[in-house]
Amino acid sequence: MTASQYPRLIATDLDGTLVRSDGTVSARTLTAVRAAQHAGSVFVMVTARPPRWLHDLSDLVGDHGVAIVANGAILYDVLHRKAIRTRLIDPAVALEVAHAIRTAIPDVQFAIERPDRYGQEPVYLNRWPKPDDTLVAAVEELLSEPAAKLLVRHPSLHSDELLARVTPLVGQRVTASHSGGHGLVEISATGVSKAAMLADFAAEQGISVAETIAFGDSVNDLPMLAWAGTSYGVANAHPEVLAVVDKVCPANDEDGVAAVLEELLQPLK
Repeated sequence: MTASQYPRLIATDLDGTLVRSDGTVSARTLTAVRAAQHAGSVFVMVTARPPRWLHDLSDLVGDHGVAIVANGAILYDVLHRKAIRTRLIDPAVALEVAHAIRTAIPDVQFAIERPDRYGQEPVYLNRWPKPDDTLVAAVEELLSEPAAKLLVRHPSLHSDELLARVTPLVGQRVTASHSGGHGLVEISATGVSKAAMLADFAAEQGISVAETIAFGDSVNDLPMLAWAGTSYGVANAHPEVLAVVDKVCPANDEDGVAAVLEELLQPLK
């Protein structure tokens, strides 16, 4: 591979892909990312995480300073901690969808991610610590303003099963996906995906699809992996991901992303 063939854009999911299962980014991965950036690649994190969960990873951002968060609903300036572009769910549509889901699946619990605030119903089973300014309220109040994501949690269903039940209920009104197996479905505005925001970002950087590689592990990564010129699934990825990617790399706990970047860089040394 020559310098002209090296990917100009490297896009990666975080949890389950770049980030290890213990929540850390290895020194090997950090070194590989910095080497790729030094070689001229634009490296961008593309994640389901909300903006506030990117601040600890600011060392990975690079000169452009941004990340694609909330499954593509927000282009976020990590360094200055502000949203650059948002694609939010209309409150009326979100509430209509929430009522339809709860009518069909009474045990669901709702939470929301706005660009600048998290909110949840009182009964919501949160797997992570809540921010100090969490809005705890009924779903009607949670959805009184546009949201980046409506989170739908079920206490016993796997995310695959919950998504299969939610999808026909919401139709084309919103986009439904999930990023793991913990009984959580994530709903965004129609047309929102990691791929859509990444395509806009690439165009603004003057980078083509063919010059892009992407890494992922879960269902919400599928559009991005289909869009990229070359797609990689980590070995621990969801079966649907492993079935469609161009290549499979080592698991997240084996620094799979770093292994690929090191291999791609080798001919340039």
